[in-house]
Amino acid sequence: MVSIDRATTWPELNGAKVEAFARALRGQLLRPGEAAYEERRTVWNGMIDRRPALIARVAGPEDVALAIGFAREHGLPLAVRGGGHNVAGLATVDGGLVIDLGSLNQVRVDPEARVAYVGGGATWGEVDAATQVYGLATPGGVFSRTGVAGLTLGGGLGWLRNKFGLSCDNLIGAEVVTADGQIVRASETERPELLWGLRGGGGNFGVVTRFEFRLHPVGPEVMFMFVFHDGSGENAARALRLYRDYSAQAPDEVSTLAVLGSIPPDPHLFDASLFGKHYVAFVGMYAGPAEEGRAALRPLLEFGEPLKDFSGVMPYVDAQRMYDNDYPDGMRYYWKSLNLNSLDDTVIAQIVAHARRQVSPFSTTDIWHIGGAVKRVGPEQSAFHGRQAAFLLSPEANWHEPADDAANILWLRSFVAALEPYSDGSRYLNFPGLLEEGDAMVRAAYGPQYARLAALKATYDPNNLFRLNQNITPAISRQE
Repeated sequence: MVSIDRATTWPELNGAKVEAFARALRGQLLRPGEAAYEERRTVWNGMIDRRPALIARVAGPEDVALAIGFAREHGLPLAVRGGGHNVAGLATVDGGLVIDLGSLNQVRVDPEARVAYVGGGATWGEVDAATQVYGLATPGGVFSRTGVAGLTLGGGLGWLRNKFGLSCDNLIGAEVVTADGQIVRASETERPELLWGLRGGGGNFGVVTRFEFRLHPVGPEVMFMFVFHDGSGENAARALRLYRDYSAQAPDEVSTLAVLGSIPPDPHLFDASLFGKHYVAFVGMYAGPAEEGRAALRPLLEFGEPLKDFSGVMPYVDAQRMYDNDYPDGMRYYWKSLNLNSLDDTVIAQIVAHARRQVSPFSTTDIWHIGGAVKRVGPEQSAFHGRQAAFLLSPEANWHEPADDAANILWLRSFVAALEPYSDGSRYLNFPGLLEEGDAMVRAAYGPQYARLAALKATYDPNNLFRLNQNITPAISRQE
């Protein structure tokens, strides 16, 4: 397996202090050799194989403060685990301390105020289950087992984005444990600059133990589109031109992806005669009355005679789970992204050519339309940078065997490099590869927001304790 930044030796830990730390926690301290340790050290991406020195399964913000203090005292690298689904494996670390928020997964809904209070270890499936009781939702992702924390702090693209914005755009408050162990609240009236940074600035400023989200009327049923068309020959380029033109005039209720790939060998979903056939899929949701959705999505549904059509009116929670089986725990994942200035015919030709060179039948090339409510949020309201893009390109390399690592990674890196000339260089940092470009990629991703973020980092984490993330270097440090 691949491991990044593996420490050659673990720091020497004072046994008595470890025991005192364990006794002080209301939660549980896990150590190597314990059965629960093996379960909690693994993350979703099978490429990541790391062994923390300690895992603190915290029971509340006070436990988080204790864990931060212990890491600081012993010079331990510190990772924070929410859902454990970040593709770069940021939820774990070799030889360090993991703060595991998994027990903080409570979701409380105030239906009259239309606000959800969400624990830092919750997944989007848990949020959707609680809010849909009241016919409400907040923008999440496209995979129900994704952690709320990582997706929100990195931005949060999902099926409601063009109608209601990103996940981070709907963040109205947060409980945060800072690098010095303080438990603080960020909102539009309390530490508003911290709230601004949490809206897309990653896990740079502290550990968020509770999120407060604005809710919107959604469901209980929605029209969801998931249709596969023939992508052979010129069809893929024709389909992407249709997708570009359709997206330019689609109502805000429509949030979609165009996906290129080859039919995977899955007899539960496809006839064997289709295995390996190039496809172009249109996937998306209509965030309005379900009966209006099919008419709104008709141009994409009727591009041609479908190879397979899974579209239909369904409960919102089922639509949110449509991708769950495609991303099993332990598969090997390497995803990168690039914000595209346009989707003109030259760009489309490049995308189609590179997509067809994919190595694994489970890989895809995803194109996200960025429009509507996403573009109506200004830089003064959110640290997220990427609203200027017309589309987000996100090739995904997904495969099973370690022997295929190099070929899949090479395909994807070559793909992104070839499309760089058609981008301003910014990216979506929830799809960061393995963060191998380091500071250069983070600076490009945040663009003009970076300087303000660096100043905020200097205020809340001047010594960069929270650095196992899409890391922002503090503008100043205590040593300077």
